[in-house]
Amino acid sequence: MNILANKVAIVTGASTGIGYATAKLFAKEGAAVVVAARRKRELDELVDLINTEGGQALALAGDVSDETFAKALVDKAVSHFGGLDIAFNNAAILGAMGPVPEMSLTDWNQVIATNLTSAFLGAKYQLPAMAARKGGSLIFTSTFVGYTAGMPGMAAYAASKAGLIGLTQVLASEHGPQDIRVNALLPGGTDTPAGREFANTPEALAFVHNLHALKRMATPDEIAQSALYLASDASSFTTGSAMLVDGGVSINRV
Repeated sequence: MNILANKVAIVTGASTGIGYATAKLFAKEGAAVVVAARRKRELDELVDLINTEGGQALALAGDVSDETFAKALVDKAVSHFGGLDIAFNNAAILGAMGPVPEMSLTDWNQVIATNLTSAFLGAKYQLPAMAARKGGSLIFTSTFVGYTAGMPGMAAYAASKAGLIGLTQVLASEHGPQDIRVNALLPGGTDTPAGREFANTPEALAFVHNLHALKRMATPDEIAQSALYLASDASSFTTGSAMLVDGGVSINRV
């Protein structure tokens, strides 16, 4: 308990799924948390829950692909909690799915902006704040899709998430001397609203389960535990990594 005591964290995509579970866990482990997503009501409910349970949290609703919002999140962490030590850039969308020749540029750009450009914007303001604290942990949520597997119809999603791994490696190299660690978390299929959007029939769900060596999807709480590892001093010598937390989907062939 309290392995994040005296730390300040930003968690995006916190209104549901992995972000929601991670924000609660970070707060439980002692971090003061700034939570972000588009939906204000859900964020306010999360903040109330965290504060009721003895944690510290504040919410800011907005669009992670908006540079003004990215800066405002960091400003809020610094002004209310004194600085920034951890950023979990988790917000993402699946976006429109289908073959590339049938994909509109608008749909492509929306996925890239939400999943990849937002990470760049977050890091742009998060890294200086971490440097001011003499170190920190920056985490992106990537995926095995586009890393160990190509899945038909998911070109924009795969490209955006693969781009996060390249961004991770460069930022880890650039900011290692400042004791800032940068890592990408690569979940497998996870039981979230987005995951259920993909596996939206009993047959599709069974197919997704069978892709994994563990023959099931992850819970958001399981992925949150891996985010906690990367956020904490337990991973003090881990940087530049693409950390698979995928239930064996990348190695399963049966």
